[in-house]
Amino acid sequence: MLTETITTQITNALKAVNDRDAVTDIFYVACGGSYALMLPNQYAVERESASIAGQALNAAEFKARAPKRLGKGSVVILCSHSGTTPETVEAAKIARAAGALTISLTHVPGSPLDEASEHTINYTHAPMSMSAEHSPAVLARLTFGILAAREGGKLVSDIDTGLAKIGGIVDKAIADQKEAIAAYAETHKRAPVIYTMASGANYGPAYSYAICIYQEMQWIHSACIHAGEYFHGPFEITDFDVPFVQLIGVGASRSVDERALAFAQTYSQRMTVLDAKALGVEALPASVAEYLQPLVFSSVLRAYADKLAEAKGHPLSVRRYMWKMEY
Repeated sequence: MLTETITTQITNALKAVNDRDAVTDIFYVACGGSYALMLPNQYAVERESASIAGQALNAAEFKARAPKRLGKGSVVILCSHSGTTPETVEAAKIARAAGALTISLTHVPGSPLDEASEHTINYTHAPMSMSAEHSPAVLARLTFGILAAREGGKLVSDIDTGLAKIGGIVDKAIADQKEAIAAYAETHKRAPVIYTMASGANYGPAYSYAICIYQEMQWIHSACIHAGEYFHGPFEITDFDVPFVQLIGVGASRSVDERALAFAQTYSQRMTVLDAKALGVEALPASVAEYLQPLVFSSVLRAYADKLAEAKGHPLSVRRYMWKMEY
């Protein structure tokens, strides 16, 4: 059952969007893992909107780039888990000053980002589960709600149907992967480098896994490779002992993933392949499965991360610099 507060917050934000004279742009602005959450939404806008441009930007880059399209026709959606990320708070202030409508997501009511934004949605946080109140689900509800309000998009009901199923799909996927997760942790606990690879809507969770889990939380060298870019440079690092985690999605970009996988698994003996079909994504409405599959991947990847951290004896909470140094 959805929490009334979150649903009301989303409803109020969408009403404000509907009340604008025009909406020509949605800017998705954040840093780190929150930025990664924005990428599937940019993808959805590009796939589904005929009149609204969607763009995901790192918050510091948003300030530096100073988009000339930013103005009264813009909706700026921001996210910071703590609500204290300085770049994101400043981006909200810049957006408001330009006349844009600001909608922020944070786990902390009353935070600086909450105070800087016209509308705030306080989402639920539990990394290895998923519901319509988790941050990526809230973002999907906002994105498709905006498209419905401004263009009459008809996928909102399918999004709601899919989100009602997502928790069960995630729980089953993690349970089904239990042995594979344990084996992965043992075989990768001493790996000095692990690459991730994906395309389409799933580039976001793959990117988050590379920079937030491997680099930040496990101090493992990593990079996220777009499956479509793999053959334009990155495939040269492929070798029998080089580990990859590759996400194979459903939808428009699946053939891009499959082409990269066919080459990578020929030359690397350390491929960890997660296929959306095997994870149960096809139980979602077909019209929105490619837009909701990142929610499944992100939760399953977190289960892999937790087990890897346990095997390495390196808790995900340990940091060398973050929150400890001036930066």
